[in-house]
Amino acid sequence: MRYLLMLCSDASVQADVAQDAAMSGCDDWTEEMERRGVLRGSTGLRPPGEATTVRVRDDQVLLSDGPFAETKDQIGGFSLIECGDLAEAVEVASKHPWARLGQVEVRPG
Repeated sequence: MRYLLMLCSDASVQADVAQDAAMSGCDDWTEEMERRGVLRGSTGLRPPGEATTVRVRDDQVLLSDGPFAETKDQIGGFSLIECGDLAEAVEVASKHPWARLGQVEVRPG
């Protein structure tokens, strides 16, 4: 089954500090998960302030700068994995370096 790992953290944390800390172990995590055959794709995202939110209301396209959600926690990246069950997906997520900085939301696909 496929799972999306959403890498989230407090947006007030300076991006470069979080990025440096996360990158210190991301390459090793990626290599391990590729070797295990569970990683299907992974990438970091640009800061939330660079987002464009798209909504359609009454057939009119509405654009907003920045993220739609008004929250301090924002998605900073994601990984798509394929695991046998939720227990394996949680084990994979718990090994991601981002789990030590923020949180990793595991969502079935």
